[in-house]
Parts: sequence; C-alpha cells; structure tokens
Amino acid sequence: MEYRLIRSRRRTLGLEVRPEGVIVRVPLRTTMKEIEEFVIKNSAWIEKHRAKMEELKKRAEEAPALSMDDIRELAGRAAEVIPERVRHYAPLVGVTYGRITIRNQRSKWGSCSAKGNLNFNCLLMLAPPEVLDAVVVHELCHRKYLDHSPAFYREVERVYPDYRKWEKWLKQEGSLLMRRMVKR
Repeated sequence: MEYRLIRSRRRTLGLEVRPEGVIVRVPLRTTMKEIEEFVIKNSAWIEKHRAKMEELKKRAEEAPALSMDDIRELAGRAAEVIPERVRHYAPLVGVTYGRITIRNQRSKWGSCSAKGNLNFNCLLMLAPPEVLDAVVVHELCHRKYLDHSPAFYREVERVYPDYRKWEKWLKQEGSLLMRRMVKR
C-alpha cells in the first residue's frame, strides 16, 4: 500500500485518508518495521475510509452546482434565519455579540472575531436545522473561549447536548455542500 510518511515530534502513530492518498504520521524514531506493521494492522480501516471518500466524490459529482442566483437566494434566507437563531442561543450561552454577516465561503461554516462579530456561511441553509444550531452555538461559545479547549467544548455541549452528532454530520456531509459552490 502506498502512503506518504511524515515524521514529527508527535508521540503516537496516526493515519489520515485524503483524496490525494494516505498519510502516515509517526514519531521521529519510529522504525520502518513498526510503520509497516501499523499500516498492515490498519489496512481494513484505510480501505473503509477510501471507499467512503470515493462515495463522497461520486455524490459530489452528481450534486448540481449552485448558480449565483441560488447563492443569493440562500444568502437571503440565511439573513432572515440565522440572526433569529443567534438571538435565541446568545442568552443561553450568556454572551452578547456584534454584527452578523452572511458569506458564501468555500471552507468555513462560521467564525467569531475578537470584537464579537459573527460570520456564517449561507450554505448552512442546505444543512439540517440542527447543524445550523450547532454552528451558531459553536460561534457564540467563542465569545467566552477564543479557542477549542476542553472548557470550550464543555460549554458548547452544555448549551447544545447533541453538538457532537451534528458536528460529525457536518464533517461527513459538509464537503458535499461546499463542492456545490466550486466550479467543476
């Protein structure tokens, strides 16, 4: 099995399956024998994730691309829906916020500036409403924690107990939504 090897100061061996191939990350002093054994031991996992990636690629190719009119319509809907969700969750998180901006980004679902301004991707309108709420709560919790520390995630899950479920959905399905904006 072919893979790209990256040695670093990490403590554990890790695998990553990407469209361009498999990446094996290992501590600096790991022997080639240990690396090969690790790859062989995890070959079923690698193949499962390769198949998943192929399925996602196929689904992305079948999904219709969004026109500029589609994107404008999504942005208009997002400008109505997202501020209402932010108003709902801000008191539950116990924070205030600044300006809310709707964008059509190709890589981010949301962001929060140090000044408290919130940005959201209009493509969230194509996701289940629970995903939108998960992203809103995530960004509002950045008003308390400008990091992704354990305390940050405890706060997110306090406010939105199903967060991990919808975060997983977004990691698995979100790339399909993003690819609809990319010119093929």
